[in-house]
Amino acid sequence: MSVGLLAVVDDILTAAVKASAKTAGVVIDDAAVTPQYVQGVLPARELPIVGKIALGSLVNKFVIIIPIALLLTAFAPWVLPWLLIVGGSYLCFEGAEKVMEWFGAEHGPGQDEPRNERKLVFGAIRTDLILSTEIMLISLASLDAGFGLWMTFGALAVIALAMTLLVYGAVALLVKIDDVGMGMAQSSAARVRSTGERIVRSMPTVFRIISVIGTVAMLWVGGHLVIANLAETIWEGPYNLLHTATHAVESLGPVVEWVIDTALSGLFGLVVGLIIAGIVFMAMRVMKRRAPVDASH
Repeated sequence: MSVGLLAVVDDILTAAVKASAKTAGVVIDDAAVTPQYVQGVLPARELPIVGKIALGSLVNKFVIIIPIALLLTAFAPWVLPWLLIVGGSYLCFEGAEKVMEWFGAEHGPGQDEPRNERKLVFGAIRTDLILSTEIMLISLASLDAGFGLWMTFGALAVIALAMTLLVYGAVALLVKIDDVGMGMAQSSAARVRSTGERIVRSMPTVFRIISVIGTVAMLWVGGHLVIANLAETIWEGPYNLLHTATHAVESLGPVVEWVIDTALSGLFGLVVGLIIAGIVFMAMRVMKRRAPVDASH
């Protein structure tokens, strides 16, 4: 009995490792996006906030994503592409908002006010829901179709735990590196002190780079989700164009092909995000104009 159980565990772990290997790009995106949510908060609140987001990520995976993915795969697989289109569109919208901020666009009040921790955590968990959905669905698609319900659940559970620990462990390390640098800067050893000072000075630049990477990641992943799932539902046009472009540079090697695929997916994501942002902001303006009229009645 114990040998059989060990064999089952081994099969689950092996399948989880193989399936999770295909999610590396989205995992990197997740790790790049999340640090943006702890910028501007008090240092003492950074790790607690990361902990809350990580807990929310586990809830996303175990309470929402895995059960719904298994149910839909069994009874309504046609719904999954539509959900991914919605999730991808939201990522495009968030990425487009960040790009607009780079060019000085403001999106309502509160930009200069202290960040509300509850809203910050909720926003991060909401974004994590979409990225985690992509991770888990890629993993699910990579598992053997004849794996069985409980074996599939076991593999997805292992992937969910491993990815959460990996992503939020890396995020926690990133947000506390400056504290490590400050500690080193107070050392009596000149070399250690100098290294610590360089770390502290470099962190604003590091976080700016991470913010850019995170924004590009949202546009890339969001655009790719929309393109791929539109092709599975109602419109193959963007997918065919993307396939034609990547096929044209295929002879230049997989790296160039990946760069072209990523750049075009990100550009498509930016266009989709700007369109959605325009619709949202126009709707908000209409609602604001109507508000005084409604209040007068």
